[in-house]
Amino acid sequence: METPSSNPHKPDISGLLAAITRNKDDDTLSQYLEAHRWAILADYLHSTRIPHGHVLIAQGGTDRTLYFLESGSLKVHVGDGVGQVQLAILGAGSVVGEGCFFSHKARNATVQAYNDCKVWSLDPAGFTALSKQYPTVALALAMALGAIMATRMLDLSRRIAVT
Repeated sequence: METPSSNPHKPDISGLLAAITRNKDDDTLSQYLEAHRWAILADYLHSTRIPHGHVLIAQGGTDRTLYFLESGSLKVHVGDGVGQVQLAILGAGSVVGEGCFFSHKARNATVQAYNDCKVWSLDPAGFTALSKQYPTVALALAMALGAIMATRMLDLSRRIAVT
């Protein structure tokens, strides 16, 4: 049975959950991951505030961390050394980093704070720990991320924005 841990210092992800609920994009997590699973996921997430202009994900990087955006906006762009092409602006309640999280390949885009943001991260070690302790929650998250990737891949205007 899935029951959240009794961690007295459980991270407060209520702001993230509110952002996910408010997000009405086609690729929103609220369509694919049930709200009750977040109580368990909270123990595996880490929050960070990032200032405007900070690079969260660098094109070509191999870090596999997954990010959930609680507040602010993230700009997704690709560059070729000569210029940049903006692919998307992601708002609160979005997830980013899912492509490399699964593929183990280099990041294909840069993700930068468009303004001050609060993000929650899940690294591969955290996902592995989640998988061992709560396999059904890990599977539900993986399926939700897969659905989001498929939705983004079908949306031609955002096809390259799977980071």
